[in-house]
Amino acid sequence: MIRYALRCDQGHDFESWFASAAAYDGLKAQGHVACAVCGSGSVEKALMAPAVSPAATPPTPRAAAKPPALPAPPDAALAAKIAALRKHIEASSDYVGLNFAAQARAMHLGDAPERPIHGEAKIDEARALIDEGVPVAPLPFLPRNRTN
Repeated sequence: MIRYALRCDQGHDFESWFASAAAYDGLKAQGHVACAVCGSGSVEKALMAPAVSPAATPPTPRAAAKPPALPAPPDAALAAKIAALRKHIEASSDYVGLNFAAQARAMHLGDAPERPIHGEAKIDEARALIDEGVPVAPLPFLPRNRTN
């Protein structure tokens, strides 16, 4: 396993574990690496320093070692608002998964009945929808199947 420090195009920093460097590259190429904060698919590796102990310091026994610090929790009020938004969207629209771009385009062209939907689209698919005048907006959370 390898841990990478990552940063999205919106400036959010986060970490994620991957089976290998090749696994990260493959997932990124397939559009499966997204920001843990905003869901942006434009994610790059951030500069990381290796965790190396000075040679003169004896290793700390595992039982006495402090666990790594967790990142600061998000603002509780903001997290509650995002949770309420997620609940509303999931209750009042259909999840169409990776078929979002095709479904949104079909509804826009009148080839499918209009209904509220949410799903996933790669950044180039979302840009194409916007260029075509299809009203879409990113959601501030990831689909449940892509979260822990």
